Amino acid sequence: MALFRFNAFIFSLVFTSIFATTIFVSSFQFEIGGEIGWSKPIGNESETYNEWAAKNRFHIGDSLYFKYKGDSVLEVTPADYLNCNASNPISKFEDGDTVFKFNRSGFFYFISGHKNHCKSGQRLIIRVMHPFESETASPGTAPAIAPTVAAGGGDDGGDGWASDFLGPPAINSTTAISVFSYFVTALGGVMVFLYLLM
Repeated sequence: MALFRFNAFIFSLVFTSIFATTIFVSSFQFEIGGEIGWSKPIGNESETYNEWAAKNRFHIGDSLYFKYKGDSVLEVTPADYLNCNASNPISKFEDGDTVFKFNRSGFFYFISGHKNHCKSGQRLIIRVMHPFESETASPGTAPAIAPTVAAGGGDDGGDGWASDFLGPPAINSTTAISVFSYFVTALGGVMVFLYLLM
């Protein structure tokens, strides 16, 4: 009977470890701009930063790698993204070798610190998927509601670039932690119950 309790306890520990590892360790680092890095578009690029982002899936724990010289990376609000406003960033990076890790689901907006670079297309919208969306944890094709960028004039300040879809507000990132903690608590209760039965 003692051997059965020990085996049940070991099985529970292994299962919990595998589950926790699957959720929190699976991450991927995306390199922005490939060989060119984070730089002002010159017009002969095969795709814009947002076209690239729309082809990928981003998850909590994933990160973006920005490589640049004489520039900066700003995380900004949706309104500042639209207006290329670099005066009040959420986060500012100037080290030339930036890794930005996603700690929540929702939308993230990045622009160059140089206004004319941003207006030329050096800006990026990333949608980080909610952990409970019915997708795998590996990078792949982006969901259908990924943000898009439209070229042309209009009310976007005349720079020719505007976001068509800024997205809904981000889902509270504590949701995933709460669900996980309930799961671990329930699993712990089952383990204690099995121990007491033996």
